[in-house]
Amino acid sequence: MHALPEDRTGVRMKRLRLERHLTQRAVADLSGIPYSTYTKTEQGVISATPHVIAAFARAIRVEVATVVGQPYAEELRADELDVLIMPVREALDVFDLGPDPDIQPRSLTELGDEAEALCVAVRAGEIKRAASNLAGLIEETTTAAHELGSTEGWLTLASFYRTAYDVATKLGFPDLAQLSLARMDWAAQRGSDAVIGGMYHYMRALTYLREGKYRTGQRLVNLGLSTLQQADETREREVVTGQLHLGASVMAGRAHNKDQALMHLGEAERIAGATGESVQVHWLAFGPTNVKVHRVSVLAELDQYGEAVEATSDLHIPKDWPKSRTSHHFAEVARAQMWTGKIDASYQSLLKARKAAPQQAKYHPTVRETYASLEAAYRRLPENFLSFGSWLGAAHA
Repeated sequence: MHALPEDRTGVRMKRLRLERHLTQRAVADLSGIPYSTYTKTEQGVISATPHVIAAFARAIRVEVATVVGQPYAEELRADELDVLIMPVREALDVFDLGPDPDIQPRSLTELGDEAEALCVAVRAGEIKRAASNLAGLIEETTTAAHELGSTEGWLTLASFYRTAYDVATKLGFPDLAQLSLARMDWAAQRGSDAVIGGMYHYMRALTYLREGKYRTGQRLVNLGLSTLQQADETREREVVTGQLHLGASVMAGRAHNKDQALMHLGEAERIAGATGESVQVHWLAFGPTNVKVHRVSVLAELDQYGEAVEATSDLHIPKDWPKSRTSHHFAEVARAQMWTGKIDASYQSLLKARKAAPQQAKYHPTVRETYASLEAAYRRLPENFLSFGSWLGAAHA
């Protein structure tokens, strides 16, 4: 008995390939994926790595979200999250209409506190809580920013747009994430903040990372680094600069450019040595811990799964680290452990990912892909493993 549906990533890849009347050999040639790797991925013999998924999506010209099956509509509906997306879209649409006469906004101090609280909620993995309050707060702050025309007002609005990006990304709505980033850039420019501008380029680069468009992503990293040079020399600037290097290291790793990946990782490590743990600076969780976590990710992206597992041996996640980052890390560890044949350890890491941030883990493609591979590896599925699968895809159990 299996808990997840047969509509796994490999099955979707086959369906998308056949819809385009392509052979497996043709897709392998178009994507640059080794033929044996591609066929085994389609068959479910091996899991679909982010590198393979992105290469496949580029080759047949579809979004990565289509390949991995996002958004997971039935699960979102079961969790009553789908109804929260449309109000956010509508709130993003009124950005340039000026003050709403029917809204009496609170003070910027109160709205700033609300913006900070949403950042905290997202990093605690409380996606539904953040999404539930987001649309109304965007509309209220849009009116306040237009009425006051102050730097503080625009940057508070930019923070809410950033949260919209976070929610959209975690729930699998790439188009909404892109729109949120465009709005964030619009507000940041009015706030004339180079550091926020650097963050915008970082987040935009991540969208290209997910789509496997590494050259464009690297160009955005370079633009972000250049933008940050316009800011005053502060710890805040260094933290965002370091985070850009971390994002670039994963991008280079996924592109299988080892030298560039390690260069960016080394630069981030140097910066982290000066800044120390800076978890709350723009809630990027930057610092020595995040550098070590990204080292695991980079090694996994380079298909050096044994080294990635070894890199976790001296890695301690602080108790006050953001639960969303902790959950993402354990999802990455589970993938590396699965590839090295550590089946039971991989499942335990999936459980840790769920425990840290259950709402995030449920909609994380790496969690779902790793679970599907573990399910195929188990000859006899233990009851708690089936329960995990039912939780991931409740509507299909």
